[in-house]
Amino acid sequence: MPCTSKGGDARALTTVVLDVDGVLTDGRIGYGGGNGETKFFDVKDGLGIRLLLDAGLRVGILSGRQSRANAVRAKELGLSFVCQGERDKAAGFERLLQQQGIEAGQCVVVGDDLADIPVMKRAGVAVAVADAAAEVRQAADWVCSRPGGRGAVREVAEWLLKAKGLWPAVLERYGATE
Repeated sequence: MPCTSKGGDARALTTVVLDVDGVLTDGRIGYGGGNGETKFFDVKDGLGIRLLLDAGLRVGILSGRQSRANAVRAKELGLSFVCQGERDKAAGFERLLQQQGIEAGQCVVVGDDLADIPVMKRAGVAVAVADAAAEVRQAADWVCSRPGGRGAVREVAEWLLKAKGLWPAVLERYGATE
């Protein structure tokens, strides 16, 4: 993916907006006893999110579903914002922009299904996970090589940190080299 947003320099990107089901998870939902919901989140994606947050970027979720599992994971990661139950994601995105005091062009939006397209079209950079719907991949500026719930968010995190020139500091913190 090119290291620029639609508006120009990737340094203008300050916020990562993630769908949950199909992006942070593989899209499957399990129901068990006690009306509980089971979802699986990839720890590599979690580290990618923490790296973005530690670098001073905002990261949060914009989900069409309301889910306790989403809220638990968001709290665990210390997300900047949590927008759940947003059936009209475009309207939810507009509220999010207002609440966070940011422009759409400052956002990287990662999606996987049709409801994400209106938000992706407004973003500075629109990203689709590898197993996204064909129409979503077509609407994206970039398609990850990894599927949802299996490292796609980590891939986006690394790209953004590299594009902003922040990756060497991340590596240094962990004693790694490029």
